[in-house]
Amino acid sequence: MRFLGNIEAKIDAKGRAFLPATFRKDLQDSKEGYLVMRKDVFQACLVLYPESTWNEQIEKLRSRLNRWDSRHQEIFRQFVSDAEIVTLDGNGRLLIPKRYLKMAGITQAIKFIGMDDTIEIWSQENTSKPFMDAEEFSATLEKIMTTGEDAAQKE
Repeated sequence: MRFLGNIEAKIDAKGRAFLPATFRKDLQDSKEGYLVMRKDVFQACLVLYPESTWNEQIEKLRSRLNRWDSRHQEIFRQFVSDAEIVTLDGNGRLLIPKRYLKMAGITQAIKFIGMDDTIEIWSQENTSKPFMDAEEFSATLEKIMTTGEDAAQKE
């Protein structure tokens, strides 16, 4: 499953939004059971994880944490407690709970951004935040692709 694209949409008064048709088709083709929504760890946006991607992320996180370390348990608890299962209704809409709208600063206009195996939902007002300017993007990408990711991260 590869979600690609940058699609504008609106939420209705009840907090529902139509998941873009291309993303719905990808989900249907992959026979995913549900989506998991949580606020992004780093940015003021929401992330939709297909069931299989969410399970992979949880397994990866759990494998790096020690159940007998109280701080690790707090991290895991916070990560999973900020998540919620969402399903699409018969019309292809998903309900974005009010607490998530508030966390992401979403009022009405939104943007769905395909991020390979996840989908981000941004407030239309914040859509410049997830992107670098064109020159910085090309220079950073060149550095990563020619010298390796580690070199770019050290700067």
